[in-house]
Amino acid sequence: MSAEGIFKIFKSPNLEIKSMTLEILTPEQKVFSGDVYGVQLPGISGLFEVLDKHAPLVSALKAGSLKILKDKNSTISYTIQSGFVEVLNNKTTVLVEGAIEK
Repeated sequence: MSAEGIFKIFKSPNLEIKSMTLEILTPEQKVFSGDVYGVQLPGISGLFEVLDKHAPLVSALKAGSLKILKDKNSTISYTIQSGFVEVLNNKTTVLVEGAIEK
C-alpha cells in the first residue's frame, strides 16, 4: 500500500476522536471550559456518562465526584456539590453550588 493510502486510512472520519464542549459553572466562577471526550456525573439516581452527540437532557446532580474525560486516556476529577446539568447541541453545561479539583 502506498504512503498516500496509509495516510487516508489514518484520516478516516471513523477513527477521529469525537469531542463535545463542556462548561462547569458555580455561582462564583467558571471552573472549567473546553472540548472533552466525555464527562461522568453523579445524578440523583446514580452515576451516568455524557459523550459526543448525546441526546438533549436536563438532570439534577447530587454531591459527589465528577470526572472529565479529556480523551480516552486522561481525566480530571472534581468533587462537586449538588446542582444541575443540561446537554443540548453537543454542549454540556454543569451548574453546581461548588466544585473543587481533586
